Amino acid sequence: MTNAASLITRKTDFQRALLGWYRANARALPWRETPSLYKTVVSEFMLQQTQVKTVLPYFARWLAEFPNFTSLAAAPEARVLKQWEGLGYYARARNLHRLAKALAARPKAPRTAAEWRELPGVGPYTAAAIVSIAFGEAAACVDGNVVRILARLTADGSKFRDSASAARELSPLAEALLARDAPGDHNQAMMELGATVCTKGSPSCTACPVRVFCSTGPRGHAKKFPRFVPKTIGRRAVVRVWCEYEGKLLLHRAAPGARRLAELHELPTAEQAGLEAKTVARGRLLLRRTRAITRWRITESIYAWPNKIPARSPELVWVSPAKLEKVSLSGPHRRWVREIPGR
Repeated sequence: MTNAASLITRKTDFQRALLGWYRANARALPWRETPSLYKTVVSEFMLQQTQVKTVLPYFARWLAEFPNFTSLAAAPEARVLKQWEGLGYYARARNLHRLAKALAARPKAPRTAAEWRELPGVGPYTAAAIVSIAFGEAAACVDGNVVRILARLTADGSKFRDSASAARELSPLAEALLARDAPGDHNQAMMELGATVCTKGSPSCTACPVRVFCSTGPRGHAKKFPRFVPKTIGRRAVVRVWCEYEGKLLLHRAAPGARRLAELHELPTAEQAGLEAKTVARGRLLLRRTRAITRWRITESIYAWPNKIPARSPELVWVSPAKLEKVSLSGPHRRWVREIPGR
């Protein structure tokens, strides 16, 4: 009998241990207090690829600005993006906005995972989370936390291509283990376990409530699972321009139809400013930062440019200090714009 099959035969005891631990130890999170469909949806969108501690202040501000689907649907996109500023992955904000509009046009919200997957920005995991937590529908969530737990519980030695393929392969096991009489609590318990106990770098195996069901923790092998095919990390260098003229700062505003940063502002690259990178790089270096985006490690260097740059493109805009806090800047650029003047 495989480790997975053995675990399934003991699923009732596994569910009891997991749920008992969760109900006694669950973190007090704002979307769990007086829960609602709206809070569940907003939190699930914000938590995609983002840690809870980062989301908390954004969630509070969002609820104050947009307390329900109706107010969100009625808001202009610029206001929505401004409230999301700094969370990154801005397609989530646009999809959440589109979803609110779609729900506002319906007589009632859908109740099945299949129906939710038809809405903007809702994949299998998000759909399962929404319907299980908000409606008690029996659908198992499989995110990175759940993948890690299941791979460790069963000592699954598969080498997964990425998190998405791992989630697909482990979904049948997640469904088999789901407590169908309490799917919302079960899914949240699995996510809580992965976030607080069965963590990626330093799992607390001795404190794990389901340790007796685990094939790796008691042996000290948990950190070896799950296994992924090594990723190739690419490197890129970007030269950006800091140009001030008559008290205004030059920014680049992405076109409305841009794939990633539509209508968001950033410091322009040399090419966007109509300059050659090697020429800009002869100037005074103000800031250099390296950050990771998906499989890329990007080094961004920002140089002072002493001359006025003609705004040849409608995407180049001069912004006064008074308006700088009002425009939507991507998170890193907001930090840089605040940091550089002191230099």
